[in-house]
Amino acid sequence: MILLLIIGLGLTALAVILVLRALNLARGRSAATVDSIDHYGFTGRTETVLLRSRKRAKTSVDDYVTRLGELVSRRFHGLDNEHVRRGLVGAGLYSLSPRKFAGYRAISAVGVPALCIWALAQSGQSPVLIFGVGALSVFLGWRVPLILVQSRGRRRQTEIDYQLPELIDLLVVTVEAGVGFTGSLRIAGERIGGVLGEELGLTLQEQKMGLSTNEALANMLERVETPGMRSFIRSVLQGETLGVSIGQILRNVALEMRKRRRALAEERAQKAPIKILFPLVFMIFPAIFVIILAPAVYALLDAFNK
Repeated sequence: MILLLIIGLGLTALAVILVLRALNLARGRSAATVDSIDHYGFTGRTETVLLRSRKRAKTSVDDYVTRLGELVSRRFHGLDNEHVRRGLVGAGLYSLSPRKFAGYRAISAVGVPALCIWALAQSGQSPVLIFGVGALSVFLGWRVPLILVQSRGRRRQTEIDYQLPELIDLLVVTVEAGVGFTGSLRIAGERIGGVLGEELGLTLQEQKMGLSTNEALANMLERVETPGMRSFIRSVLQGETLGVSIGQILRNVALEMRKRRRALAEERAQKAPIKILFPLVFMIFPAIFVIILAPAVYALLDAFNK
């Protein structure tokens, strides 16, 4: 009875999501038809109309997910706090709000168990196994999105720390050539790619919107709070406040970051033998022992039998 109730709830949630999706698609198609009337007789507008309709449909789905996230956040405190917001920003998910993320987590916590229970029920598994897998999949469906965001944030921060010395070298060259620090940041934003280039672009956009250089750099430190970024931003702010030559400060910061990166590489190299020990003992050695000792054991058993 409990199993049928769980399956029914999962299928009901899936049906509601499909109905909402169908309504959004129908609304997007009607809006695309109305928009195409304005552009009738002109070429090259079909793709624009389709993109607009898809954008409207996606916006509607995001609205429903945000409302679901608001309901979940009211029940469970801590899902829309500052820590979650900083985690999303650190992972580069600027357009994803904490409540929308809570909505996606709720959909995952319902959809994944429903699919697992349906698959196990179709294969004819025991009710005890289905109930256990369903309970575990609820936990995994709720936790896995958060784990993925945290993992993406760590990889992103590691990549930013790895790119920082090149950024500082470029800033040193441009500053010592007579360019102001703001102009050097703009030049570096055009030359540096990857996630660090995205952060620089966002910082420059904040400056265009009226923030000062110090405020924009402080916001970048708040988004990417790594040891290298903290050392870089604080050194620049201190140099601007005290009137010290920024070029020399940046040279010292770049040298310190390269030393830190070399120490981190040495630390990872020292951890490698310990990490490879477990696969070596439990996966490689047994296969080697079977290949080497199996003929000898077989010969001994054959000799004893004779």
